[in-house]
Amino acid sequence: MTRRAEVKRKTKETDIRVAIELDGAGAVRVQTGIGFLDHMLDLFARHGLFDLEVECRGDLNIDDHHSVEDIAICLGQAFAEALGDKRGIVRFGSAYVPMDETLARAVADLSGRSYMVYRVENTRDRIGDFSTELAEHFWHSFAEHARCNLHIEVFYGRNQHHILEAVFKSAARALSQAVRLDARIEGVMSTKGVL
Repeated sequence: MTRRAEVKRKTKETDIRVAIELDGAGAVRVQTGIGFLDHMLDLFARHGLFDLEVECRGDLNIDDHHSVEDIAICLGQAFAEALGDKRGIVRFGSAYVPMDETLARAVADLSGRSYMVYRVENTRDRIGDFSTELAEHFWHSFAEHARCNLHIEVFYGRNQHHILEAVFKSAARALSQAVRLDARIEGVMSTKGVL
């Protein structure tokens, strides 16, 4: 069974293609036009061991908002589609990730219900061409379209690059745990019988 999906989205603001393989090896090919976002998606794929392809042509002459949001929407949709009926998945995952002076935690539940808690302070407005406030919007959009619960918290940190790197790595590792298949699980990990 291949747990892979591809999503395309074309609007007046963006033209995007996202493909993900949940049982990958961390192979990455990303080109969003936003250097720091490329870096974060690279980290997400490598630390989640997801094979990931992202191509985006967006209206960066306006700003980075539309591209970041629409990439997150497509990534969430592809993630949900690749999960299929969720038979045999562990469902829950959590990870703590340090990055020098920063410590982040992410906890995921692939419940089929979207909910997001994001407790991360921004120490500056931009990293390169990326608006740091959009990191929260990225994860909200991802959780909504992946239909998952996602709780992300940074306990402490000063350097904004380190903070967001720890956020993306911890989310990747938590989601990687949650999608893992376990042969002991019959059907889905829910007393309802569906996720």
